Amino acid sequence: MIRRGGVAQPENDQRGTMPFIPHTEDDIRSMLDAIGVKDIDDLFDEIDPRLRDVSLDSIPTRASEQAVSRLMGERAARDSGGLCFIGAGAYEHHIPAAVWELTTRGEFYSAYTPYQPEASQGTLQVVYEYQTMMTGLTGMDVANASLYDGASALAEAVLMAVRANRKSKASRILMPASVHPFYRQVAHNICANQGITFESIDFDTAKGTIDRDALERWSGEDVTALVIPQPNFFGALEDVDTLTDWAHDNGALAIGVVNPLSLAVLKEPGRWGNGEGADIVVGEGQPLGAPLASGGPYFGILCCRKKHVRQMPGRVVGRTQDLDGRSGYVLTLQPREQHIRRSKATSNICTNQGLLVTAATIHMSLLGAQGLENVAATSIANTRRLVEKLTAIDGVERVFDSVCFHETLLRLPADAQAVLDALAERGVFGGLALASFYDTLENTVLVCATETKTDADLDTYADVLADVLRTHAAVSVA
Repeated sequence: MIRRGGVAQPENDQRGTMPFIPHTEDDIRSMLDAIGVKDIDDLFDEIDPRLRDVSLDSIPTRASEQAVSRLMGERAARDSGGLCFIGAGAYEHHIPAAVWELTTRGEFYSAYTPYQPEASQGTLQVVYEYQTMMTGLTGMDVANASLYDGASALAEAVLMAVRANRKSKASRILMPASVHPFYRQVAHNICANQGITFESIDFDTAKGTIDRDALERWSGEDVTALVIPQPNFFGALEDVDTLTDWAHDNGALAIGVVNPLSLAVLKEPGRWGNGEGADIVVGEGQPLGAPLASGGPYFGILCCRKKHVRQMPGRVVGRTQDLDGRSGYVLTLQPREQHIRRSKATSNICTNQGLLVTAATIHMSLLGAQGLENVAATSIANTRRLVEKLTAIDGVERVFDSVCFHETLLRLPADAQAVLDALAERGVFGGLALASFYDTLENTVLVCATETKTDADLDTYADVLADVLRTHAAVSVA
């Protein structure tokens, strides 16, 4: 042994720090002998060797703080500049300066899970206010706080539906093809190995919404839940009332997947259909105060009916009064495995995305109901004007004849990805090509315009697109 800084270390340790694992070889041998195991690897023999023997060659060597800072600065610079018309689940909205000035204060920025209410009243109150706002926005009874993102929130809603719908024995989920492809993929990856079956519903090729005729094939069958996107991935508005009633008439739960901003102008899920509305509502919280940031971090929304709350993952904060009549906040429900018996836990992957929830709460507080409605309405108007300008160009046309929220699908007279690449070189991020997600949507681009876009921005996109398409046409002729 040698000593560095007064700490004993093995002589072969070249790192200058204590080994992370404190057990000596003798300690390990003694423990293995006590349980009758020859080698540590034997404790993991149930894991497929292909999952254990993973190469780490792709992980780069360690770098200094200076090198890492420079690398991250270069990557951040690639995100700057340009007009962004890409939506598809992450949207560029104006965020008042006060939102992140307050959110990044030390009291919020470094706040930990509020296990001790006597020391966490501020954090608990923020979460309580967030949950109250979210139930008001969705028209549901309860909101949690919260989940990783919209995609994992949908996966958790599926697991929740299987637990809650005890009349259904099939663990069968109807998943429309008009749901975000990433959401469908995440839900499948998390749930499929748990005995849950996903069955896809085609979309109407004229409207881009759920094909009602295709849905009817499941009428009268054992279905656990129907997923209803509003708006859907194409920006189109679904007939949520009819779909919700269909689900309930067939003994299925209705899971709504929403853009929370759209609920400032659209019918809230709690009033969908002629009965109780949706049973579970999920969505991505990014439009409420989270900037575009190379994919996150964002947070997942999950709300439900009170009768399903015992099956809901995440935490629920409640408000009460102490003996002196003062308001106090506590964790009312904590369904994770470290809080209750593991067999009773509803999830072990949910998290309180506290920082993003704080930003969303401040954002909604600053804008208020009228402010959110103004943002949504302006985004709708801007998208309509953008579509008018773009479809005035020869060969550009709308793909679906349906009412949309603030994004829609266009077909181009040239290879969509090549056109988008050319637009990006000229400072316009023109949308998302959908051919890689849908075989039938070749040369299509999903475009979005939020309240951040001016008339000049819309004109710029139209002018640059027209020029790029002329260039591509000339190349094609040559």
